[in-house]
Amino acid sequence: MTKNDIKIYAETGKQEIFITREFDAPRDLVFKAFTDPDLYKEWIGPRELTTEILVFEPVNGGSWRYIQRDEERNEYAFHGVNHEVLPPQRIIGTFEYEGLPETGHVILQTLKLESLPDDRTRLIDQSVFQSVDDRDGMLQSGMEMGIDESYQRLDELLERIKK
Repeated sequence: MTKNDIKIYAETGKQEIFITREFDAPRDLVFKAFTDPDLYKEWIGPRELTTEILVFEPVNGGSWRYIQRDEERNEYAFHGVNHEVLPPQRIIGTFEYEGLPETGHVILQTLKLESLPDDRTRLIDQSVFQSVDDRDGMLQSGMEMGIDESYQRLDELLERIKK
């Protein structure tokens, strides 16, 4: 396993998922990639999707919403509220996929960024789900592939903008 491999940990019977990943960029720059809408839309989601940012308020109490589209113009919309944005160390907020048949599948996410030697950053993401079933559904949805591809795209973006 290389230092940039994604690690996903989900304890049986618990409502949470922990994701850790390291990036070859300083914490300030990684934080900026999460809070600048022009940068965010460049890396979030799989490569075959395009992202349109509709609302993006990276402040305490701010909201966000974006739509991703595939080549057949199918749409996948997501939204949430930022409860705490503490540069450059933490973002706490909600995440909800609008495509589920019923509402109420809100995830509470805490994203922490830690500075490492050699201008590297460790990301730790804790996602707490409404139920174990919701959490298990997310794990079975192929989320690992989507997160891994997003973070590969983020690596490429960070490499480009840190120069």
